[in-house]
Amino acid sequence: MAVKKNIGLVDYRLDNYHAEVYLKALRGPLASRGYTIAGATSLEHEVSSAWADERSLPYWRELDALDAAVDFVVVLAPSNPELHLEMCRAVLPLGKPTFVDKTFAPDETTANEIFALADAHDVPIQTTSALRSTAVQSFVRELPSPVQSMSIFSSGASFAEYGIHPIELAVSCMGHDAVRLLRFGPERHPQWLVQFAGDRSAIIDFNPEVEIPFSAIVSTQQGHDQIVVDGATLFLDAAASILDFFDAGRPLVDRRETLLVTRILDVAMSDQARHDFVSLRSSGAANIVPAPHWGNETVSDSSRENATRRVRS
Repeated sequence: MAVKKNIGLVDYRLDNYHAEVYLKALRGPLASRGYTIAGATSLEHEVSSAWADERSLPYWRELDALDAAVDFVVVLAPSNPELHLEMCRAVLPLGKPTFVDKTFAPDETTANEIFALADAHDVPIQTTSALRSTAVQSFVRELPSPVQSMSIFSSGASFAEYGIHPIELAVSCMGHDAVRLLRFGPERHPQWLVQFAGDRSAIIDFNPEVEIPFSAIVSTQQGHDQIVVDGATLFLDAAASILDFFDAGRPLVDRRETLLVTRILDVAMSDQARHDFVSLRSSGAANIVPAPHWGNETVSDSSRENATRRVRS
């Protein structure tokens, strides 16, 4: 008997880039993997149902209908991580392996709460940004010795939304044991020095002023290489990694790395990081007041309350 491989999308609004590229990937280049996006639901029904109708994708206003039709869940809302906890509260009790899109949570406390909720329901859960499945990680996996240092170059409209990408790249290549972080450079073009255990380090250069390809200079005991991320296959590779997780039936990303990524985002734009090193050990980072990444985003408090009520219905 063939294993069912039906995926359900749960989103804030389906008319976003991630929903589009993942649907195209699974209907096109990844169709041979045997997975189907079988339907979707969202918090904003009108715009999302119209988007789904245009793409011949079944759309349900009730989560129970989606539950009956799918075997796996992908929680999207990539620009609204402040909604992910409420969305996970709705979908994790369904008991289906669940992928949560970037950014996992608006802060580390919420990230831990989502993980605890998944554990309570015994649900495999995984999250990554698209920058975890690139030629840089492939290069690092083949190295004969650990990475000693990295210089990562990236861009995006705002660090609040796109800063996760270079951080995910650094942590996925250097591990979960980061020690401390310092921000330097001008406010409009900041850089960060992240120190890892074993006297290793990563410099992250984030430029919101110009669009540049993601790239990294990777240094080891054997020398150094520069690798440029192929933007043309970035989301295809990211979609394939989601299917790898579903195939495995268990998380393929160390949870400690996910929590470190979130912790770095919490402190990266804080006032403390501008003047001195901030500890990235759990006890040290807990005393830092996080920068307001998502406090003034496009979803108002009233809209958020109404939306989360709808996804539970």
